[in-house]
Amino acid sequence: MNRLAGTVAVITGAASGIGAATAERLALEGASVVLADIAETGHKVAAILRAQGHRAEFVFCDVAHEEQWEELRERVHDLFGPLDILCSNASMQQNIAAHKLTRQSWDAGLAVNLTPLFLGVRTFLDDLRARRGTVIAISSVHAHFGLPSHPGYAAAKGGLTALVRQLAVEYGPDHIRVNAILPGPILTPMWDGIDDEGRRLSAEATALARLGDPGEVAAAVAFLASADASYITGAELVVDGGWSVRKESR
Repeated sequence: MNRLAGTVAVITGAASGIGAATAERLALEGASVVLADIAETGHKVAAILRAQGHRAEFVFCDVAHEEQWEELRERVHDLFGPLDILCSNASMQQNIAAHKLTRQSWDAGLAVNLTPLFLGVRTFLDDLRARRGTVIAISSVHAHFGLPSHPGYAAAKGGLTALVRQLAVEYGPDHIRVNAILPGPILTPMWDGIDDEGRRLSAEATALARLGDPGEVAAAVAFLASADASYITGAELVVDGGWSVRKESR
């Protein structure tokens, strides 16, 4: 469990859900972790990790704003030094059909779901080059499958996977690995508004007949961040319990 000893990791959207689970897993693997989020509950997550003996700090950062990335970089360097691992996880979901989606909402979705990967890599590129670092973007099965009322989210996640491939090609010669994880139905706070029947139907749509746990996505992040994945770049790792392969026909 020390695959990441001596490394420094930034996880965006780390105050809850997949981000919080990822911060915990990377810390358990030996990384010093910076939890970046706009939710102040990130302070509590970081405090719990420190109480367990890990090196963890929360930094307020709105990933949609370019200038806050520069501030994040300075804080990371002050706290732990240059960056080895960037996990771009911050996300927002809008359940709105295309004809009802305003331009403002469309732009807001891209600003949170897609643009931060570009800003993060650009901000930390010198570190990633010097440290032969790795980048993991949390995309979604929505990148490849259409569900009603998710046009903005699907477009952003699809763009995210395309950007991952491009970055992998662009910076592979610098020994920087860039990969995407595509979670399926993972039980995070985004599911708080979904009733038991909705959860049951989503679970039944998977091959494993259950919803996923954020820790199961975090385990995939830890793998891709480690030397165990040293020859993997530009890849999409699907973590969906078989949701994307299970179909029914009569």
